Amino acid sequence: MDPSQSPQPDSAPQPTPADAAADPASRRIARRWPLISGGIAVVLAFLLGALILTRGNGAPIEADAEWMEEILEHRSPFWEVPALVMNFLGAGIVGVFVIPIVILVTLLVLRRPWAALFYLLATVISSGLVQVLKTLFGRARPEDMIITSDFGSFPSGHVANAATMAVALGIIFPWVWVWIAGAVYTVAMMLSRTYLGAHWLTDTIGGLLLGAGVAVVLWAPFAAKLDGENTLARRRAASRAARAGASDR
Repeated sequence: MDPSQSPQPDSAPQPTPADAAADPASRRIARRWPLISGGIAVVLAFLLGALILTRGNGAPIEADAEWMEEILEHRSPFWEVPALVMNFLGAGIVGVFVIPIVILVTLLVLRRPWAALFYLLATVISSGLVQVLKTLFGRARPEDMIITSDFGSFPSGHVANAATMAVALGIIFPWVWVWIAGAVYTVAMMLSRTYLGAHWLTDTIGGLLLGAGVAVVLWAPFAAKLDGENTLARRRAASRAARAGASDR
């Protein structure tokens, strides 16, 4: 046989264990609705900011004013404490570094490197877009703030961070209780930001759309790997349970 016609070694990249374990349906997610739905959410956040800017150069719209009026009527020391706790959790060293690092380390310990990368990228991109929109729209914060904050009211970075974390963890760990906890945390963050007077209501809606949209868009390219890691995790758990059962006999 002519050496030039001899079979050549397969140079195609071999699938990772996560890819091999993935359900075929998860691979189709990359070509379906996450890119569209997540992209729409991000675009809506931009459009909401543009609408606010064009309607009155960033002045509160009717819904903002009415909601803030309700907040001012119901302020009390009882509600201020949980609002300040949410403020502490959502930004600063704790929100920007401690909580994300704890989540990343936990995912790596659980042998979920693709999930860790997905979460890291979603958090960084979401935070970056928040700063872009704050600079682009330059909306002034409400005058009745009871905390100190920097300039740029739209969108709420605290809420965007909470929504990104909630959706990303809900995708990584697709359990009902994770989604419920994430939704409760995000809504609590939205309420706390308006209660403290740090944001208008529409600022928190913009943050919700942006944070959730970024996480969903990034889900598309990571879907198969995340599903594969979930499958491998279930197999490891089943194997440990089988060994434990055998040792008890």
